[in-house]
Amino acid sequence: FLTFHYVKAFNSISIPKTLFGFMCKTPAIADIVILVDGSWSIGRINFRLVRTFLENLVRAFSVEFDKTRIGLAQYSGDPRIEWHLNTHTTKESVIDAVKNLPYKGGNTLTGLALTFILENSFKPESGSRPGVPKIGILITDGKSQDDVIPPAQSLKDAGIELFAIGVKNADENELKAIASPPEETHVYNVADFSVMSDIVEGLTKTVCDRVDQLDKQIKEPAPPPASVAPPRDLVTSAITARSFRVSWTHAPGQVEKYRVVYYPASGGQPEEKVVQGTENSVQLNYLNSLTEYQVAVFAIYRSSASEGLRGSATTLALPMVNDLELFDVTHSTMRVRWKIAAGASGYMILYAPLTEGDPADEKEVMNEVELEGLTPATEYTVTVYAMYGEEASDPMTSQQTTLPLIPARNLRFSDVDHSSARLTWDSASRKVRGYRVMYVKTKGVQTNEVDVGSVTNWWLRNLTSLTEYTVGVFAIYDEGQAEAVTDSFTTKTVPDPVDLKSRDVSTESFRVSWTHPATDVVLYRLIWTPTDGGDSEEVLNGNINTYVITGLSPSTEYEVLLAAIYANEVESDEVILVESTGKLNVPTTPGNSAFPTVLIVIFFPPCDPAAPRFGVRNMRVDEETTFSLRVSWQPVDYRNVRHYRLSYISAKGDRAEEMRTVPTGQNSLVLQPLLSDTEYKVAITPVYADGDGPTAAQMGRTLPLSAPKNLRVSEEWYNRFRISWDAPPSPTMGYRVVYQPLSAPGRALETFVGEDVNTMLIVNLLSGTDYSVKVIASYTTGSSEALTGRAKTLYLGVTNLSTYQVKMNSLCTQWQPHRHANAYRVVLESLVGDQKQETKLSGGSSRHCFNNLKANTQYKISVYAQLQDGTEGPAVTATEKTCKYTQILNVEKKEICKAAKADLVFLVDGSWSIGDDNFLKIIRFLYSTTGALDQIGPDGTQVAIVQFSDDARTEFKLNSYSDKERLLDAINKITYKGGNTKTGRAIQHVKENIFTAEAGLRRGIPNVLVVLTDGRSQDDVNKVSKEMQMAGYIVFAIGFADADYGELVSIASKPSDRHVFFVDDLDAFKKIEEKLVTFVCEAATATCPSVPMSGSTTPGFRMMELFGLVENRYSSISGVSMVPGTFNAFPCFHLHSNALLAQPTRYIHPEGLPSDYTVTLLFRLLADTPEEPFALWEILNKNNEPLVGVIMDNGGKTLTFFNNDYKGDFQTVTFEGPEVKKLFYGSFHKLHIAISKTSAKVFIDCKMVAEKNINAAGNITTDGMEVLGRMVRSRGNKDNSAPFQLQNFDIICSTSWANRDKCCEIPGLVSAKFSFFFFFLGGPTGPAGETGVPGPQGPPGPQGPSGRSIIGPPIIKIVQINNTFAVVCLQGDLQSTASVQAIARQVCEQLIQSHMARYNSILNQVPSPPVSIRTVPGPPGEPGRQGSPGTQGEQGPPGRPGFPGQNGQNGQPGERGQPGEKGEKGSPGVGVQGPRGPPGPPGKLKHTKIKTAL
Repeated sequence: FLTFHYVKAFNSISIPKTLFGFMCKTPAIADIVILVDGSWSIGRINFRLVRTFLENLVRAFSVEFDKTRIGLAQYSGDPRIEWHLNTHTTKESVIDAVKNLPYKGGNTLTGLALTFILENSFKPESGSRPGVPKIGILITDGKSQDDVIPPAQSLKDAGIELFAIGVKNADENELKAIASPPEETHVYNVADFSVMSDIVEGLTKTVCDRVDQLDKQIKEPAPPPASVAPPRDLVTSAITARSFRVSWTHAPGQVEKYRVVYYPASGGQPEEKVVQGTENSVQLNYLNSLTEYQVAVFAIYRSSASEGLRGSATTLALPMVNDLELFDVTHSTMRVRWKIAAGASGYMILYAPLTEGDPADEKEVMNEVELEGLTPATEYTVTVYAMYGEEASDPMTSQQTTLPLIPARNLRFSDVDHSSARLTWDSASRKVRGYRVMYVKTKGVQTNEVDVGSVTNWWLRNLTSLTEYTVGVFAIYDEGQAEAVTDSFTTKTVPDPVDLKSRDVSTESFRVSWTHPATDVVLYRLIWTPTDGGDSEEVLNGNINTYVITGLSPSTEYEVLLAAIYANEVESDEVILVESTGKLNVPTTPGNSAFPTVLIVIFFPPCDPAAPRFGVRNMRVDEETTFSLRVSWQPVDYRNVRHYRLSYISAKGDRAEEMRTVPTGQNSLVLQPLLSDTEYKVAITPVYADGDGPTAAQMGRTLPLSAPKNLRVSEEWYNRFRISWDAPPSPTMGYRVVYQPLSAPGRALETFVGEDVNTMLIVNLLSGTDYSVKVIASYTTGSSEALTGRAKTLYLGVTNLSTYQVKMNSLCTQWQPHRHANAYRVVLESLVGDQKQETKLSGGSSRHCFNNLKANTQYKISVYAQLQDGTEGPAVTATEKTCKYTQILNVEKKEICKAAKADLVFLVDGSWSIGDDNFLKIIRFLYSTTGALDQIGPDGTQVAIVQFSDDARTEFKLNSYSDKERLLDAINKITYKGGNTKTGRAIQHVKENIFTAEAGLRRGIPNVLVVLTDGRSQDDVNKVSKEMQMAGYIVFAIGFADADYGELVSIASKPSDRHVFFVDDLDAFKKIEEKLVTFVCEAATATCPSVPMSGSTTPGFRMMELFGLVENRYSSISGVSMVPGTFNAFPCFHLHSNALLAQPTRYIHPEGLPSDYTVTLLFRLLADTPEEPFALWEILNKNNEPLVGVIMDNGGKTLTFFNNDYKGDFQTVTFEGPEVKKLFYGSFHKLHIAISKTSAKVFIDCKMVAEKNINAAGNITTDGMEVLGRMVRSRGNKDNSAPFQLQNFDIICSTSWANRDKCCEIPGLVSAKFSFFFFFLGGPTGPAGETGVPGPQGPPGPQGPSGRSIIGPPIIKIVQINNTFAVVCLQGDLQSTASVQAIARQVCEQLIQSHMARYNSILNQVPSPPVSIRTVPGPPGEPGRQGSPGTQGEQGPPGRPGFPGQNGQNGQPGERGQPGEKGEKGSPGVGVQGPRGPPGPPGKLKHTKIKTAL
């Protein structure tokens, strides 16, 4: 439908008519760009109607180079330029391009397409002209899948008038939003594609009127000069990191628009914004942070523009995070939070221990996060960046130390005796897995260790008496063990036997008894001694506690000693018992013997003797210090000793003996002050009332002035480190710490710490500096030796500082960033003058360029790294000299490649591994190689250069230069890129962006790619390289230095010995240069380009592609349809009687035909193929005279080949016979005609059937056409062609191709290596008959029913036995034979192809024969003498019918014939699957809840 206001508008216009409708007669010119929707919803049939509409639209305008220009872009998911405004210079060429416009297919992204034409079509390089009205016309059939308003507004702001045409399902509101006002004349909406023609005249009239109006507005006289003044008072405000606002005071006069141009002051692509003349400010967005921008505001009047109002502004740094806080710190976690930065899209947090070797972990987070899995007791640096898309702010850094693992606490000892003690401690944490107890004798070396589980008390047993033990209890966690809680205790002395008593005393014995002192006594030693001397001893078992001493003398006093012996062989002190035996009394009687004699024994207890005096026992000298000793002893006789006299003297006797008196109740004394490291003799004597007891003496030695031990360095940072040490054995007064730089000048510094300190953090140090450290213990009597060591602060400096891109007036420097740097101060100083530049960069920077330098001058570059707290590291310096005033490559140009014609692309590795010097050598190589080419430009060799690293950068395209001097100058100006090596991505870039028509690619010209690289690619090259080779590109690979030879072989074409070059270094380039140029030249001058054929490349021509007979292009060709081929998988094209496909010879064979070649055709003739002769293929000159071709005579069943020989004579050879007649029976056949300099051979279905002699051919002219199916009696190229089906058409530049081809596309042809048997298990098998003689070939039968109308077998199985294959039909009948044969053909094809692939893989290892270069026989010799006339011969037999003559004049149309009878219903056709249908209408959403995962 047409809306009412459109119809009214059309009815009110008086439209001048011509043969094609309205013609725009205005003298005004315009640049018109048409944007066509090519999405799937259009459909191929409707797209033909769109072509017709476009053709009628174009016809209405005067299209010439200096008049109206028309460009066209097509879009779907991605837009593409079909042709630019300056591509076509005549209306006819534009109409031809419209007729051949291919259908694209895809989604509908109109917004993207509008932006695309603004950036690509309306540009001067695309043909857009200044001062010419700009028109954009959109044709679409649906609603866009993206936003259209911003891009449409951008087009309008750029002065482009937009018309919107909607068809069928277009959204009218969207059309109105796109089109320029007023919508009544700029918006069109029709109900269907079939009625688009109804709006052509109205649209063209409106466009014509607007062109006229816009042209008058542009050409109106300019206002007086006073009014063309620039705006005033430029003000920048609202400055952020990514934007700022520009304001100004209006310029005088009628300003239509303001144009605001802005660009980085350090260099960059200018950008601009255009606002209406009523505006006086604009917001500039998407800027780089910390960048100075130059801004210019121009007032645009109707026909002129003012000078620019200029100014500048510098964007701010990206907002950093603030208030960074590290809290909730545990031994393995800490939480991080900060204040949100305005506008940040996210945050990145880096955290690592403050040790240089540990890698940093990274997280992308919001504004609070918990860091887990940290190391206990470790200082971490945490850095947070605010992310703004791909850009990061300056970092905010903080440090925090994780807590140590919580140790056990409050270690206590109880129940300590001579051999055991009980340990008790408090639990450390609920996370403790258990405890480990470690104990050692304080003066011993052997450590005992036991894991006790999760208990908090433990018994230590089997200890040594009177021994100090040091005990440590470790809490065990999953993360490790905590610091130990330690303490010491001393076991007690072994106990003496208790309660020693005597009883049962007689004159010769008494019993002693005692109480066991402990359970671990193993023996007792019992000694009894009479006072008058002599003793006896008995060793008793430890379980005995009584013993009868016998054999004693009467009235004798005995001293009894008893000692306990323990399991560890330690003996207790002796306990003493004094006991006397009884007296033996014998009374005397008178000598009266009358009475018997009686012996009366009377026992009298002994009288108390004088009390004995005893010496002290177990005297010890211990607890040595540098100035004291402790003396202790065990008293023996508390009751009788009055006091003790203690004396001591140095063993050397160099001091007077000193004495101390010790009261009876005291059993120890500390002797001080003593000399350090001195041996003393100490004696102690008990003093009784009646004299001195025995003296006990011991030796003891004071400790030396011991130095601290085990100096340790930790927590190294850029301006500090921590030292720790172990305290000496004796107490000190404190420690002196002395430190001094070793690797830098500086005096020694000293500090003093207390006696309870054994660690110190030394701050305010120099970065990256070695220090000597001394720790000296201070005592009351002097100082110890120094404990010495070395420590080093971390290096706060960048690494790998180097220069690059050194030019006359500038140079750049780069470095490896420092991981903790917050900023860099970069200073450049001239070494011969006072020139100096300084800048401060963020911590993420790694390079900087200095400009405005002096040529040929030495400069020093210094980079200082700075921390967040302002700490600055030492300078890292480099020196570089700027270039001299001239640095022009002077390379000898050798023109050794004459008449080369190719599209040549150099793909150059520009990664960091190349380096500046080597890159200069590559430039020299490119200069020299390109200089060897004869002619540069469209008529010779076109050259493009792409440099790659992480991505590819096009230095210039194929069509950029048509002059050698300008090309060589451009090569000299190529700058080094730097980066990683991504060769695969770079080759893909060349394929998609350089070898394109837009970049200058020419049809029928060899495409040559030369890849230069020095290392292995960091991405995959195999896939894209295979695609390039299979697409017929000639690829050379040059490797040097560390290049991977296997990768070069994968990249390059075959054979490798011709296409792969490897040199040790770039200095060796000259060794391969001439050889490479020679090979490239041969490829460029070859008549035949390389084409993919049977898994490899072969010189030849893919004629199907050159005629557009491929699946994605045939639909734009009139008279051609696609039908199934020999197998359903193979497409075939039906050329109808109105097809007559023609292409210019200069596009297909720009260099003509080679001397030797094979014409390969896979085709079949149809029932409606005429009986008259027609050319399957022929080449005509500009006068439509045939030059070479293949003629099929359906009536005579003959095949003819013709051409012109080297003398210019027309020659034909005709082939006939039974094998040739097969071509005319309606089946597919493959025809090879091998043409050499001496013969023409015919192969049918890969079998040679005939050979005839011919003369060597002359070359053809390229100013004519090549046609398919042309009737021999046609006149010109406008008449009908013969209908036939064509599946394959190639011209191979070799006569051996027919012998190598296997004809796998032909059903029924099976290699003799494979046998097939067909079994039908439906019924019983009959008896075998005798073999009959072959019968004559019958005429072609009627077309059978479609295979699609027969129900095929549900189960078909293929069985392989060695090389025999059985196709078994498990269900079905004889009608299933066609299906089985089809499957068998496919199996045959797959098997032959797989074997040929193996065969080809072997062949590929052998160098291929050289490409055939067209050769022409030499000129004929001088004519011989004329001979005498011979006698008249007999009349010969009638000759064959002559070759058809030229076409006669067209006759008058005949009368219309009678209608024929209605034909029978045709059988269903056999088709291939059609293209994907358009998407259906959008569905309706019913009560569906969709959850979106954020």
